[in-house]
Amino acid sequence: MKKLLQFSAFILAGVGLFLFMNTKNHINISEGLSNVLGQLTASTTSSDPVKKAVDPNADITAQTPLQNPPEIIKAIYATGWSGGNAKSVDYFINLIKGTELNALVVDVKDYSGTVSYKMDVELIKKYGAVEVKIPKINSLIKKLHDQGIYAIARITVFQDPILAKARPDLALQSVSKGTIWKDNKGLAWMDPSSQEVWDYNIAIAKDVLSRGFDEVNFDYIRFVSDGNMSDIKYPVWDIKTSKQKVIGNFAKYLREALPGAKISADVFGLVTMNYDDLGIGQKLEEILPYFDYVAPMVYPSHYASGFNGYKNPALYPYEVVHMSMAEAAKRIKIFSGATSTIQDDLNVARLRPWLQDFNLGADYDKTKVRAQIEAVYDAFCSPPSPKAMADAQICSSSSDGLGDKFGGWMLWNPSNVYTKAALNNE
Repeated sequence: MKKLLQFSAFILAGVGLFLFMNTKNHINISEGLSNVLGQLTASTTSSDPVKKAVDPNADITAQTPLQNPPEIIKAIYATGWSGGNAKSVDYFINLIKGTELNALVVDVKDYSGTVSYKMDVELIKKYGAVEVKIPKINSLIKKLHDQGIYAIARITVFQDPILAKARPDLALQSVSKGTIWKDNKGLAWMDPSSQEVWDYNIAIAKDVLSRGFDEVNFDYIRFVSDGNMSDIKYPVWDIKTSKQKVIGNFAKYLREALPGAKISADVFGLVTMNYDDLGIGQKLEEILPYFDYVAPMVYPSHYASGFNGYKNPALYPYEVVHMSMAEAAKRIKIFSGATSTIQDDLNVARLRPWLQDFNLGADYDKTKVRAQIEAVYDAFCSPPSPKAMADAQICSSSSDGLGDKFGGWMLWNPSNVYTKAALNNE
């Protein structure tokens, strides 16, 4: 600025001398001087580094869902940390674009109860639930959508240590200790009957959808399954209402709160075969009307020794997955037929299982991973055909009426590294 003033003074002195010698041009030259000084001032103001500074951490505007989302979803899973890491995101995109994959599931709220990005939800701010793992969530969605990739946000619901700490009055309590009850992993849980807990997670889902995510995937929508469960005191659940009815009521409430949104629910793999609620409130028929997709976690390694006579079910990926999905497909067909006579417009979810791409119980190489994918297709193809195994479109035209209930599949690996050799080329 000092140099500008010195320069201006120099110009004024020069012009003054010129005016003294050329009085007849006084008006024109004065106007010219005003223009020059005005331009100098405007230039200095517009280039002010303070006013033009751009926050390098600022995100772009919220996005909109994909215009033409894929009919059959083939996804992989990413943690919040991976979703916020540029190299990891590039790895996911390259893997998806180079294979049959077309979708990415990203943690928005994980087992810890923390939310992965700064969210415009008052209770999230109040409870200090944000741990920024994805600094620019809108930019991430745009990057995925620019490649035609379907973006799914995953929310862990009733397992929530952060909310339990903020609202211990809604968390499971230990009868013997008089403190918040925790499972075998030391994690706290919320009462599945609490409408306040429902609303908290719905608020997160609404923010997710406003960012442009194509779907919200809800996990841990159940009662606890491990730990000293005889020591639990439920602050809200009246016990008279069955567990499966509690989860069914939540699913109904969720659908009513998110009309028109694509939503999915993760359930235990055994839900496909068991007709009770496994003691956790998950029964297939109870939740089918309220979700677009139901995702059984049919990881062979998670089936107990002795299942179907297998000492180690992890060694039989095709058999375990096929048996589970074939039974689920049969049940969904029966349910669809029964409900259609009562209510023609009742929604019935499509099946889209989680498959194992991690080593547990066995080394899950390309053969074992691919065997699960083929088992899913075969469960919907009638009759099963080697050529149809890898072709969802052929399977969707199955003559047994199950094609419209086939929703694809998803691969899970907690380390987010996937077996590319098990996937078909693009």
